[in-house]
Amino acid sequence: MKPIHLSTLGEDLLYYVWKTRNFNQPTLTGTKGEAIHIIDPGRHNFDSGPDFSEAQIRINDKHWAGQVEMHVRSSDWHRHGHGSDKAYDNVILHVVYENDAPIALPSGGDLTCLEMKDLIPAHIFSGYETLIRNEDAVPCGNQLAHVDPMISHSWLERIIAERMQERTSRLRNLLDALENDWEESFYRLLLRNFGFHTNAAAFELLAQSFSSKILAKHKTSLFEIEALLFGQAGFLEGDFVDEYPQRLQTEYLHLRRKYQLQPIRTHLWKFMRMRPANFPTVRLAQFAVLFYRTNHLFSKMLAAANVKELTETFRSDVSNYWKSHYRLDEPSIKKSKKLGKAAIQLIIINTVVPSIFLYGKHHGLEKYQEHALDLLAALPAENNKITRTFSNLGLTAENALQSQSLLQLKSTYCDKHQCLSCSIGHHLLTRKISMLHPSMTSLSE
Repeated sequence: MKPIHLSTLGEDLLYYVWKTRNFNQPTLTGTKGEAIHIIDPGRHNFDSGPDFSEAQIRINDKHWAGQVEMHVRSSDWHRHGHGSDKAYDNVILHVVYENDAPIALPSGGDLTCLEMKDLIPAHIFSGYETLIRNEDAVPCGNQLAHVDPMISHSWLERIIAERMQERTSRLRNLLDALENDWEESFYRLLLRNFGFHTNAAAFELLAQSFSSKILAKHKTSLFEIEALLFGQAGFLEGDFVDEYPQRLQTEYLHLRRKYQLQPIRTHLWKFMRMRPANFPTVRLAQFAVLFYRTNHLFSKMLAAANVKELTETFRSDVSNYWKSHYRLDEPSIKKSKKLGKAAIQLIIINTVVPSIFLYGKHHGLEKYQEHALDLLAALPAENNKITRTFSNLGLTAENALQSQSLLQLKSTYCDKHQCLSCSIGHHLLTRKISMLHPSMTSLSE
């Protein structure tokens, strides 16, 4: 395996060693012989502008406070257009891997340069290269079982906040569009997630096609709620043999005229390669009973004390017709069609928990944020391809809070090779046990 030069790997290693001070620094000398002492490396800036702000550095006998810019090569300063950008006039130090060109500030002033080529320890170089070049699903997978569980589980606890931020984005958008109507926003999110993965888009369009306030006007009649849901879904088009769909159709035509509704197109619904119990028609029948039995859905979620209460709320059975049908006019053996335990847990994880968490954050009520995380901790870990991958590597989720964190770890860190921003990657890099493949050569050599 051929060694890769740092220039092909980006500036993230420089950011990492600068923030952690994980480099040889008993005495630091600038490229022009300046004595450099780092008092505070500053705050990493992820927006536009210099890479670090609020840094404090002593150069020779003068104390400087300002910004630090980093590049693989010093000539990148010109390549990135900083030489004419006044935003870079407050840079007090240019940190580079290789100094290949003299640099001046936009104002024309001198800029001290610190070259890192000989300062980064060999084991940091080799460990970084190994992680970045690894094409496995989890770059540090072969080392994961040797990481102290206290480190890995502490990291999972920290990134659950990131997960909640991502999981609440859809609800935040709904709230913005619906002028902070929590009940309507939750109704739309919940109905979308009743489609799970396969029919989520169709359920979302259905939720957008008419307000929950219209459904609420018919709270006393499950039949009328079903007529609205199945009619708006487009399932009441055409001719029917059974009396029940005929009655639903008649009722829906009346309600459609009354509320000036327009149904979505039936071709959007997917039935192929699905178990009948997961058909969208069955999910609609389940949602109809849930709405019929529950006043103010979101308020009910907020008031639920634990997972058991939430589970009971979602465990309602379908109406009598749907106990012997999976589709209209197609009879089947009569059986209960309650929402399954696994499906309820997914709804709690993907809909209820993010909604309660965001409500608490929005209103500054930490008790709801804590309650949302407590609900996750009380649910069993999810069993999917990602959680099984981590489990096979020695990192097993003990509950849904940890399995959600593993999903975040995989999508945000492992998939993007953000190993230097991960506590597990940091731990492996700072270990002086070489992770280098025998055929690889350290970049520092």
